[in-house]
Amino acid sequence: MRRRVLVASLLASMATPAFAQRPLLDSLTQRDASRGIREALGLAAMNATTRLGQPNGFWGDGRVRIPLPGVLGRTQRGLQPMGLSRPLDALQENLNHAAETTMPEAGRLFVGAVRDITIADAIEIVRGPEDSATRYLRGRTETRLTSLLRPPMTRALTSSGAFDLMRAALREVGLASMTSSLRTEIINFSTTKALEGAFFFIAEEERAIRRDPVRRTSDILRRVFGT
Repeated sequence: MRRRVLVASLLASMATPAFAQRPLLDSLTQRDASRGIREALGLAAMNATTRLGQPNGFWGDGRVRIPLPGVLGRTQRGLQPMGLSRPLDALQENLNHAAETTMPEAGRLFVGAVRDITIADAIEIVRGPEDSATRYLRGRTETRLTSLLRPPMTRALTSSGAFDLMRAALREVGLASMTSSLRTEIINFSTTKALEGAFFFIAEEERAIRRDPVRRTSDILRRVFGT
């Protein structure tokens, strides 16, 4: 009888997720979970946007480099084998550098969004996969953040000269009549891709905090994720 009880207990402990074994159900620990997730996500967002906000943060990393959208991208790819894509290549590089300049504002937007995480959500996030906090943040905030980031992206593209490059490139490839519609497409596409890049690196930062004790730089992070 004792052997059966012992085996059942061992099987139950093996089937219980590691995070679920932590004492997350009393009110103090629930508050800790909420604080820890907010701090972890805030730290991850600031690290990610700081990284992307560096010179060549987007342009120098193929994982997040922003391509040209739609007909611009197709035309660029078609001209590259003939060595005629230089105007569109310059536009793409300029677009990526413009996105880099929006990252400080994106970081502030992310940190503001993190404050909405509830205690119940935080507990599920702690128990979840290594990118569960990032997925939660993306699911709850991406639409709103896209809307909020669009104005600074428009200003960045304007001040960087991207639209001047676009007009010149379109004249060279015979698409000058599409200037107005492609301007809007570039703004929307760049904003979406900039946020995708930010979420990509936020997920990386979250995984690092969960896996590496050295990345848990505060007492609350160590209490929630372990030492």
